[in-house]
Formats: sequence, C-alpha cells, structure tokens
Amino acid sequence: MTNIDKAIVNEAEEEVKPKTLKQKLWNATKLILKIAVTSTLLYYVFSKVPFSGVKNRLVNANYWWMLAGVVAYFLSMVASSWRLLSFFKSIDLRLDPRFNFRLYLLGIFYNLLLPGGIGGDGYKIYLLNKTYKFPAKKVFWAIAFDRLSGLWAIGLIVVALKIFIPQIEIHIAIPLTIFVVGSIVYYTVVKIFFKEFTKHFFKGHLKAIIVQSCQVVCIICVLMGQNFTGKFAPYLLSFLLSALAAVVPITVGGAGAREYIFKILAGIFNMDVGLAVFLSVSFYLISLIVALSGLYYVLRPSRLQEGLPKPEDNQNQNQDLQN
Repeated sequence: MTNIDKAIVNEAEEEVKPKTLKQKLWNATKLILKIAVTSTLLYYVFSKVPFSGVKNRLVNANYWWMLAGVVAYFLSMVASSWRLLSFFKSIDLRLDPRFNFRLYLLGIFYNLLLPGGIGGDGYKIYLLNKTYKFPAKKVFWAIAFDRLSGLWAIGLIVVALKIFIPQIEIHIAIPLTIFVVGSIVYYTVVKIFFKEFTKHFFKGHLKAIIVQSCQVVCIICVLMGQNFTGKFAPYLLSFLLSALAAVVPITVGGAGAREYIFKILAGIFNMDVGLAVFLSVSFYLISLIVALSGLYYVLRPSRLQEGLPKPEDNQNQNQDLQN
C-alpha cells in the first residue's frame, strides 16, 4: 500500500471509527458548525418567508404527485448507483450491482443523517479497501469522478434551461460556449492524467444526465402537487443551482443552503418566493425519506452483502482482470 493509499484509508477510518479523543472532538465540532450554519440560513429564510405558508402548502399538497416525486427521486438514486458502477469498472473494481446499491443507500443515509462523523464516501472507501483490499486512491478517484459527472450534468441542463428564461440577459451562445470548452478541457485533463477513467467516461456521464433528469422530474411532480400552471424553467433552474450550493459540505444535508439560494433567486426570476422555498423544503423531506432506507443496513450490517459472492472471489476476479 502506497503512502497516499495509507493516508486516504486512515482518514476514512478516522471518520468511520474515530479512535482518539481529538478525532471525536473534531467530528463533534464539525457537526456543531454545520448545525450552526444550517440554523442561521434557515432563520434568515423563514424571517423573510412565513413558515406557516410553507406548512400550509405541504398540508394541502396533492399527495399522489408528492408520491410520484418520491418515486422519481428514488429512481435517481438507482441511476446514481448504476453510474458509480461505471467509474468502478474503469478501475477494474467489479462489484455486484445489488451490493453496490445497498452500499449507495447506506452512503446517502450517512451523508444526510450523520453529517458530523461518518461520510458516505469515506465509508465506501473504508469498506471497499477493507473488504476487497482494493487501492484506496483508485476508489477515491472513482467516487470523485462520479461526483464530477453529476456536476457536469447539472451544467448541461442549466444551459438548456437558459433558453426558457428571458430574465437572464445573456445570449445562449455564451453559456453554451463556456460549457463546451469546459467539457473539452475536462475530458482532456482526464485523458492525460487519469487515462483509465476514459474507459467508461461517456457512459458514466450519460448516466449522470439520467440521474439529474430524474431529480428534475421530482421537482416537476412537487410543482404539479401544488396545481402549478406557470413557467417551470425558473424553478427548475433554481433547483439545479441550489444543488450546486448544497454540494459544499457546510450544512446538514444541504438544508439551509438550498432554501437560501431559492430565496435569493426568487427575486431575480420573479418566482413565488413561498412556493420556491416550499420546493426546497419538499426536496429535502423527499431525500430524507429515501435516505432512511439506508438505516436498515446500519441496524442489520450483515444484510449488506447477503447472498453475494465472497469478498475473496471478487478480489481474485479483479486480479485476473488486471493481469
């Protein structure tokens, strides 16, 4: 194991199983800071937008449409797990799709509900290195490119939505050119410095479009549940931009950051600010519902790999592929 692999494994293990008082205090401090930032942002938003209005929208929503939103979001998680497999295959890590999906659900549970300690990505690195003895550095970069593909897909949809939002007084050629040039540079960097990830590069990014499209459908369902008849594009664009803000790990599961972005953009795009904030709150609740499914594997960790090939069989298969 290289020094880089050891460093990544140690960092992941510190998140999963903090051993020293210093590590435990640091995890607790991170959680307190995230709660503080989340609380501050939510306090600001709901000082401008009455919480009672958001609550009434939720109580009076069409729950068949809300259920459709939950299904759409769940499908986005299925597609996300499928996307991650492409990047794992790039490094010749062949995981059973069932195990990978279970691990993905466990990861989103850790990310959303245990934000101060165990990170979903850190847990994946720790578990895959421990179980399959696979280089931590390779797993780290596979997960990193999985995340980058999601950001790329968001950028693509944002550029497409620009056509339907006249409030943005920029010719479509400008953001389109920036996106195309950025994509070329992105792929060139991958080809030069991370050549193995070009194997399934386009397939993984196509799956990323499916993931983000499912989440856009989720927001459309929530809007339909409010009997919405206006222009969808400003709300969808705001959702995607808020998703970018939620990537920065300074709040609890993105809560607060999304609401703040929706509140700011509501004035720019002439949206109903109450509906905009409601969308953000609804998306958080939907993601929370789906993330709770990962709790099953926290309570019953033995079920994570139930019915799957033994780890040594997978390890031998990976060694054969590498040879």
